[in-house]
Amino acid sequence: MKDLLEATYREEAGRILAYLVRRCGSLDTAEDALQDAMTGALAEWPRLGVPANPGAWLTTVAYRKLLDRLRRERTRRAKEDDLSAAFAGVSLPVEPGDDEIPDERLRLFFMCCHPSLHPESQVALTLRMLAGLTTAEIARAFLTPEATLAQRLVRAKHKIRNAGIPFEVPPSHLLGERLEAVRTVVYLVFNEGYAASGGDRLIRADLCAEAIRLARVLRQVAPNDAENAGLLALLLLQDSRRDARLDDAGDLVPLEEQDRARWDEARIREGIAVLDEALARRTPGTCQIQAAIAALHAEARTAGATDWAQIAALYDQLSALDPTPIVALNAAVARGMTEGCEIGLARVDELADELGEFHLFHATRADLLRRLGRVEEARDAYRRALGMNLNVVERRYLARRMAEMERG
Repeated sequence: MKDLLEATYREEAGRILAYLVRRCGSLDTAEDALQDAMTGALAEWPRLGVPANPGAWLTTVAYRKLLDRLRRERTRRAKEDDLSAAFAGVSLPVEPGDDEIPDERLRLFFMCCHPSLHPESQVALTLRMLAGLTTAEIARAFLTPEATLAQRLVRAKHKIRNAGIPFEVPPSHLLGERLEAVRTVVYLVFNEGYAASGGDRLIRADLCAEAIRLARVLRQVAPNDAENAGLLALLLLQDSRRDARLDDAGDLVPLEEQDRARWDEARIREGIAVLDEALARRTPGTCQIQAAIAALHAEARTAGATDWAQIAALYDQLSALDPTPIVALNAAVARGMTEGCEIGLARVDELADELGEFHLFHATRADLLRRLGRVEEARDAYRRALGMNLNVVERRYLARRMAEMERG
């Protein structure tokens, strides 16, 4: 029962919270009401049975809890008149920007990505409250300790409450100032689906599909924004490899060993067409550069045909626009593939202070050391990576790689 409730919460929490926030204007109050509904479900579902539509049950109960809270906080008669009308199905007025954003969830992303908040707080809060990602999943996406990310979320919610930041869709002329944060949210939702940060599944196809859907809508909202097209192209090209990333036993298959006949050619064609459209606008950005890297991988019919020199050059461009440690890590790998693993390893080692607490750093070092035949050092790097929080599928892959190396 508890597992079912947790699964329902993961799938429905973002939508329910969004519904409640739009009716009360308070993230804290909406969150408390949903938690009350969850507590009620734990008590009632074992006794009365699971409702036919668990999400609808939680929505209805959470809304009733919200009414109860608001009635206690404000004058009973004034608030009852207002909220009872809403509960009876009276249509809410159309908010500014609703016509420009033809999707409820995307509207809510724009609501939550308020420019008064720090950009990382905008993204983290939206992922947590509206996209349904856990604090641990978001922390991994930001390469941040979970406790630090949790504190950042608390501070963001306090600022919203204390500064009276309104939860409303911005008018069309202000959508642009929130576009980058919303793109980042969609991108990170896809990333969590493409390589889940925990659990026993590597791929969460539902998140990948939802992110691609939202990227399509975002492109409709601002069709002249090249980065919106770049984002869609990137997600399509990445998703084209999804079916080849696991073998029949459910084990991870690295890019260079994948059966490229299993790649989705329709996804690749669409992704490259959308990317060409974006690049024709001659306003380069990070999404377009990442999509161009993904396109080079997609166009290579064999691993040996991959144009690593061009990929390395694109990573240099990406590093100039987005000088983050994870971009530097990928750039180091690309340099290793073009100039030799020793050079790649030296560049990876320069990132030890920034990435030493994250498994990707140690897994990358292990792979380069393995290729160089430095078995003892590679074994230590594999062990460091395996000692960290990992998806079960990734853990099996690293353990298998280490065992293969030790066998010869």
